[in-house]
Amino acid sequence: MTSARTPRGPIVSSEHLSRSSQELSEFEFGLIIAGHAFDRWMVRCMTASGYPELGALDVLVLHSVNHRERAKRQADICLVLNVEDTHTVTYALKKLARLGLVEGEKQGKETFFRTTESGREACSRYAEIREACLVDSLASMGIEREEMRRLAGLLRAMSGLYDQAARSAASL
Repeated sequence: MTSARTPRGPIVSSEHLSRSSQELSEFEFGLIIAGHAFDRWMVRCMTASGYPELGALDVLVLHSVNHRERAKRQADICLVLNVEDTHTVTYALKKLARLGLVEGEKQGKETFFRTTESGREACSRYAEIREACLVDSLASMGIEREEMRRLAGLLRAMSGLYDQAARSAASL
């Protein structure tokens, strides 16, 4: 006995949200699963680097602090990562400091964070594993660098769109 197949529609997570803009719902579903996959990847890569106790935000904060080898304020880390709940970054910085990966230095009323030697080594190991497991696989898919740049720009633009929509919704 064969069952009748229904025509395939767009792949969305919430059909009730897709009636007027299926494309946006398809994008959102892709964003949801890509976001979770990216979080999983960061945690697994950092585990392979020797730090299984770090969560996704911890990894992002570590790499942000390590970026350009310049000390950074918590407010700047939150701004760059687009994190609204600053207490989550505070917790991540404390955890990273407890593990000896970052250190804070008071300058006036502010604390500036920088990676320690151990933190820089962890970031280097992460980069090596990323190169072997992710970058090489991406290259084999035939996705051009320019296409990745274009996609990154679109994601940043969509981030702005969602931020503005969030402000609008908050004022309703």
